[in-house]
Amino acid sequence: MNIDNLDKLIERMEKASLSELSYKDGEVDIKLKKEAPREVMEVPAKQTTHVAQQQSIPAAESETAEKEGQLIKAPMVGTFYKAPSPESEPFIAVGDNVSNDSVVCILEAMKLFNEIQAETSGEIVEILVEDGDMVEYDQPLFRVL
Repeated sequence: MNIDNLDKLIERMEKASLSELSYKDGEVDIKLKKEAPREVMEVPAKQTTHVAQQQSIPAAESETAEKEGQLIKAPMVGTFYKAPSPESEPFIAVGDNVSNDSVVCILEAMKLFNEIQAETSGEIVEILVEDGDMVEYDQPLFRVL
């Protein structure tokens, strides 16, 4: 079989909208298979601009956060624990000073215990969740001045 005949087979396959074609003539045995086109789904990108974040927070809450310091927010979904174990002292309490690398709590997600750092410095003025609470991504956990 020559290339021209092979091209003709491919053209016929395309015209008939076939996904597979088998051709046998004497010693020539050809199988052509066309893969289905893959579907590409576009997912809208999440807005991460400062303006978008401010719009998602009610104006009163945004103003309160700015007036009363910074918020330490949950970097993930999980169960909030204020101490490394039930018998241990809490990592921090109201009135304690923290620095960027201070561990403030543990968030448990899928049996993994993740130590959460303050990533800011100042004095803890409010703990916004209770021990054992489920927290959502970006939920405020502590207020720092």
